[in-house]
Amino acid sequence: MSITYTIDGVKVVAEPSDTILTSATRAGIEIPTLCFDKRTAIYGACGLCLVEVEGVPKLLRACSARPQEGYVVHLHSKRVDRARKTALELLLSDHTGDCRGPCKLNCPAMTDCQKYVGEIRGGRYKDAVSTIYEAFPLPASIGRVCPHPCEDACRRKMVEEPISIAFLKAFAADKVEADGDPYEVACEPSTGKRVAIVGGGPAGLTAAYFLRRYGHAVTIYDKQPKLGGMLRYGIPEYRLPKAVLDREIEIILNAGVEVHTNTQLGRDIDFNDLRERYDAVLLALGAWRSMSMRVPGEDLEGVFGGIDFLERLGLGERPVLGERVAVCGGGNTAMDCCRTAVRLGAKEVYVVYRRTRNEMPAADIEIEEAEEEGVTFKFLTNPIEFYGEDGHVTGMKLQVMELGEPDASGRRRPVPVEGATEDIAIDNVLMAIGQGANCEGVDSDLLTQRGTIACDELTFRTSIENVFAAGDVTNRGAGIAIQAIAEAQKAALCINNYLEGDEVRARVPYFVEQEKTPEDFEDEPKQKREKMPGLTPEQRRDNFEPIYFGFTEEQARREASRCLECGCHDYYDCRLIRYANAFDIDPEHFAGEMHKREDKPVVSEVIMHNPDKCVLCGLCYRICDQEVGKTFLGLYNRGFSTVVNPMVPDEARAFCASCLKCVEACPTGAMQSIPACERVTQIL
Repeated sequence: MSITYTIDGVKVVAEPSDTILTSATRAGIEIPTLCFDKRTAIYGACGLCLVEVEGVPKLLRACSARPQEGYVVHLHSKRVDRARKTALELLLSDHTGDCRGPCKLNCPAMTDCQKYVGEIRGGRYKDAVSTIYEAFPLPASIGRVCPHPCEDACRRKMVEEPISIAFLKAFAADKVEADGDPYEVACEPSTGKRVAIVGGGPAGLTAAYFLRRYGHAVTIYDKQPKLGGMLRYGIPEYRLPKAVLDREIEIILNAGVEVHTNTQLGRDIDFNDLRERYDAVLLALGAWRSMSMRVPGEDLEGVFGGIDFLERLGLGERPVLGERVAVCGGGNTAMDCCRTAVRLGAKEVYVVYRRTRNEMPAADIEIEEAEEEGVTFKFLTNPIEFYGEDGHVTGMKLQVMELGEPDASGRRRPVPVEGATEDIAIDNVLMAIGQGANCEGVDSDLLTQRGTIACDELTFRTSIENVFAAGDVTNRGAGIAIQAIAEAQKAALCINNYLEGDEVRARVPYFVEQEKTPEDFEDEPKQKREKMPGLTPEQRRDNFEPIYFGFTEEQARREASRCLECGCHDYYDCRLIRYANAFDIDPEHFAGEMHKREDKPVVSEVIMHNPDKCVLCGLCYRICDQEVGKTFLGLYNRGFSTVVNPMVPDEARAFCASCLKCVEACPTGAMQSIPACERVTQIL
């Protein structure tokens, strides 16, 4: 005789032999659990399947509790959620491993680098591009210009050199384009909602891409003749060919984005008018104002802002420079300025930087290539005066500096050496010490003291109801392109939630991470990083031709094969991490000494067990015993030191290779099948 009861208001029909969990599962209702499998007997190890039943004083374990006629069951209440959260925190307090590779965690846009590198290794280039597009558009462009924080975190550098992750990104996008099979944006059905985006740079384009995917109508307004923002007008052609950028922008526009160029906020369109005409407005104006050095003589003719100089170049002008050019600053914009000056014919090009090379924020490769092209670096000097004749700059006085104590950035603070100065003769100065936002036309109530737009860091909302902001124009100011892209990615999600009436918030996901040292990779075979083919310094000094040719297919796959695959192979199927994020856990509540088990037992040559990831749910050895009828796995030790160990591996070799049911059942990726190509190494 069947039993009828409700779970969160949903009618459920159960048989007498059912538990609350089995009947709920049959009804399509998920109750969190790590240790239950219908193929095995009830075990009750994880403590996640707790439910509250009206009229029953204690919480019940759904995996073992039998429903009764008329039961009113609640899956979520303060008591239930608190108990589940505690159970998860206890499990994760001794759970170590890498949910995601450090490359992904260090990418502001959380690009799944490990996944697309693996797809490139396997020759699945279209899949690799699709993986990148899940995080952001413009992979060919960003792959060429990104200072790749992902590579800074790559553990391969503990072996020899980090993987060339950025160039691999560009390779995959170029290959798919060359094969005539470009990425196509798949959009949800129209929602009838309209969003205006002011600014068509990397942030604006990224937001447009995601908002179209969500099904909203999108219109971009941009002050420049063409879209691309700093990618087009702030990065020289030799680093980013604009034909590459054009193709990637076209992919976004083909998704149905409307565009109005040569349209400036405050001049051609009114801020309040946009707010009234559109359901939401995103301000992604970028940072187009060169910061002042506040040095006497800065107003002399021949002294330019670095961004202003590069913008003129991007607009098709060819600024005339004298033979001696000084660039002030140490970032990537300064490198673009000095290398451009070389290409425009300057005979002597100096970079004036008040710290040493070790403190320069510019990418090492940019500094090295600038040196190869003949740029002279004057470290530990700082301009204190520009002087000239007939209103034009002819020289600059430099204060000699030395490094003192670290400042707020962690870099040692440059301090003047009393009485030590130096003069150099120059014809032009390019100031590249930073960029600021130009928020002309924006409601002044939205602006910070720095002139940026104030917005919430989790919702990207401004103080005006339907107005959001993202990218270089927001709180922190200018950064690298991938940071602006990351903000736009999250802002688009928040705008979508706002338009759908959901919680307007971008959540920071929880991941399990582990520390590694070079000693962990002592046995890893050395494999050199692939060298990117390109022009020699002599070939590139007098033109704006692209300096890199790109990887060949053979090079790309060889480079991708260097990946150590740090992230968990089972991440996408891991119930533990899914529940951890659903319940907003904090394992630090139970912080203490964690196990670190050096031995990773190999089960019958084909399966490895990682006890650091194991939560002792018992599914592996219960499946082996109760479903398969074998006893190849079991528990070893007692209490806190209990681990799963192979019991009779010699008898299991042939059988396990065709079974792998313990691997399939594991909810945390602790049981892993060993690829055939690696088995000999593992046994040794």
